[in-house]
Amino acid sequence: MNFKKSYKEKYGYERIITDRNSVLTFAEADMLKLRGEGEYKIDEKGKEFALVVLYGTINVKGEGFCFENVGIRKSVLDGVGETVYVGKDTEFTVRAVGGDAKICIAKAPANQYYKPQVLKTADIKTKTLGKDSFLRTAAFNLAENAEANLLYIGEFWVENGKWASFPPHKHDVDDMPAEGFLDEIYYYEFDRQQGFGVQMVYSADGDTDKAYKVKSGDFVEIPKGYHPFSVAPGYKNYCLWIMAGKHRGIFCTTEEKHKWINS
Repeated sequence: MNFKKSYKEKYGYERIITDRNSVLTFAEADMLKLRGEGEYKIDEKGKEFALVVLYGTINVKGEGFCFENVGIRKSVLDGVGETVYVGKDTEFTVRAVGGDAKICIAKAPANQYYKPQVLKTADIKTKTLGKDSFLRTAAFNLAENAEANLLYIGEFWVENGKWASFPPHKHDVDDMPAEGFLDEIYYYEFDRQQGFGVQMVYSADGDTDKAYKVKSGDFVEIPKGYHPFSVAPGYKNYCLWIMAGKHRGIFCTTEEKHKWINS
């Protein structure tokens, strides 16, 4: 099974990782690009949504709510991605404001309704993680700052040959509170067209052992196992991570033989 899928930027709505083409249990991802003042209506029953603005500005409107001027960055390397959450069984419309807008739309099946919410820059926590060759900045867009059913979403930025998701960790079994089962999807962009990185996905038993060269527009599904990532020297990387599971949060275990790196 190939866990990698690719998106070529174009106007319109495109389903990328779905419940039909993926090995994941919960997480899905779509892409939407709108021309200035263009709009798109979404009405998909039984699922919750999180709209992460990659660039541009949008309004999101549905019955009883209207979030205006969401998104302030010109590129994914220009601050955090403002985010809108929409609960299950809710029809809504996305409209670009003042120019083109590109949005990644995360989805997951939902059995409980949570009200629509907007997470602006001031609501999104950022922190520095790691050290030395695995130093990176992370943001938590739809995390403890918002109520949701399964979705738990953030971003990270890593550059110049450094690693992220390191030391390697996993979240593929329910062994709370140490580890919870959560699907994950990574979406990547780089500061230059030729920029790239390497995404690994492997399990301790060797059943899964994959490494993918990833470029801007690529997605990788992470159904199980450890999943460290490295960007090529000289380049800057952006990664949107989409997690989905009944235990929302960072409930993961580090690969035992690499724990010493954190000491």
